[in-house]
Amino acid sequence: MTQNAGFEDPPAEVLAEAAAAFGLLASSARLHLMWALSQGESDVSHLADRVGGALPAVSQHLAKLKLAGLVRSRREGRRQIYFIDDPDVVTLVRVMVGQLTARTQHASAPVHRLRGVGG
Repeated sequence: MTQNAGFEDPPAEVLAEAAAAFGLLASSARLHLMWALSQGESDVSHLADRVGGALPAVSQHLAKLKLAGLVRSRREGRRQIYFIDDPDVVTLVRVMVGQLTARTQHASAPVHRLRGVGG
């Protein structure tokens, strides 16, 4: 491990694990699920309605997120309830999506005004 500006480089295994997690979040469908779950737990039916996905596809995405340890679940009767158990993951998703949303809104605001002015 090398040190640069006070930070130690993480071990290769940690970088590989982080890359795999980010790879899973590179899917807009999975990121949308993570965004929804960052706001509270939910069952697969509600998540499918919320993200506009087919139930089998949403279930597969959740299974991948669960395998990666990004999402957990518990059984309530016949329903499987999904949630994010790690507050750092919740923060990461909220910050990433929130910043990009703000950037998009900020960048598009002048364009809308210019269109309105031009008539």
